[in-house]
Amino acid sequence: MKVRLPQQPSQQEMLKRVQKLQEEMEQTQQALNEKEYEISSGGGLVTVKINGKKEIISIKIKPEAVDPDDIEMLEDILTAAVNEAVTTVEKTNEEEMGKLTGGLNLPGLGL
Repeated sequence: MKVRLPQQPSQQEMLKRVQKLQEEMEQTQQALNEKEYEISSGGGLVTVKINGKKEIISIKIKPEAVDPDDIEMLEDILTAAVNEAVTTVEKTNEEEMGKLTGGLNLPGLGL
């Protein structure tokens, strides 16, 4: 009885697969960079708009968030909103790129 082992792809086939994966990753990264997110904090008192490159596009502050006697609260709300915005972008980018690589960290492919 002969046992057939699965045929290993040739180096040329592997190179084509890697190139295709790299192209898909570049397209996905470009789409993720262009994506915009809007994150609110403090019960909607502060809203941060950020893009996929982690660049803050805008910060909106409702007038009721501004209390001259409690600047620290506004600072805390702003800090929380910006941190959550950055975390959201990182998590989304990681999930989308992970779909392409199956969760593998592939050096040299832009991860």
